[in-house]
Amino acid sequence: MATSASESRVPKPISPKKTNGPVPLMDNSTDSLAPSFEELAIQAKRLRREILEMIIEAGSGHPGGSFSMVEILLVLYSYFLRHRKPEEPDWEDRDRFILSKGHGAPALYAILSEFGYVSKEELKSLRKLGSRLQGHPDKRFLSILEASTGSLGQGLSIGIGSALAARIDKKPYHTYVLLGDGESEEGQIWEGVMFGAQHKLDNLTAIVDVNQIQLDGFTKDIIDMEPLVPKWKSFGWFVQEIDGHDMKQIYDALLTCSNHLGQPCVIIARTIKGMGASMMENNPAFHGRAPNPEEADLAFRDLA
Repeated sequence: MATSASESRVPKPISPKKTNGPVPLMDNSTDSLAPSFEELAIQAKRLRREILEMIIEAGSGHPGGSFSMVEILLVLYSYFLRHRKPEEPDWEDRDRFILSKGHGAPALYAILSEFGYVSKEELKSLRKLGSRLQGHPDKRFLSILEASTGSLGQGLSIGIGSALAARIDKKPYHTYVLLGDGESEEGQIWEGVMFGAQHKLDNLTAIVDVNQIQLDGFTKDIIDMEPLVPKWKSFGWFVQEIDGHDMKQIYDALLTCSNHLGQPCVIIARTIKGMGASMMENNPAFHGRAPNPEEADLAFRDLA
């Protein structure tokens, strides 16, 4: 259910460096401190190193699409998403996050480790037999997840169900769904887009990680989804287009969406696949494979 203008959901920034466990709840006060994007930029580089270490240890994974969404997840989890309470893991009013592009799980696991839901040591178990950190998010193993994802095209529908449940139950939580641009070729995405607009789900925000590469190459050469902005607008969504690595733009867009009434929101986030590691950037080869030792050395040098 959307808040009224007088109940604006202005997030209270939390410094991740001061957080040893799940982030404290954010209130609706307007006297919050300005976000420390400089600190987050340092944190983003460290998270990319952790993602790279995880994938190298596993010998497989998706570095490119994990790197492209680090800033999005970092701003969302640090400043907007109302986390589960440690003493009440099934707290009903928590905000929901669905990672529809489930192959980007290494980035999600790295973020979860920042807030105490996964230990840094456990990150090394990515994709290993019996690990909670499967190659795609699996709620059977990791209870902090809202849903198991990875079958592309389904996440927006899951998020719509969550947003509808909040409306029916008169709950204040907001649902966020992170999609891929290659994933957006799936027809189920557009069925969900139509449904969300029809029912004016203003407690739902979709974020599209537009890194322009999918498994088989550049999206424009497979199914060109552009122009994305007028497409989403024509379906009745409130649309913002941003640089998906600029944390102030991410913050401002999420803040606008959290207070927008009458329509679901979508943020078209323009990103770079493999962001931060020069030989991975805009390189389809790193959609779904671990770097070899020489490539890893180059990447770690870029991320130092």
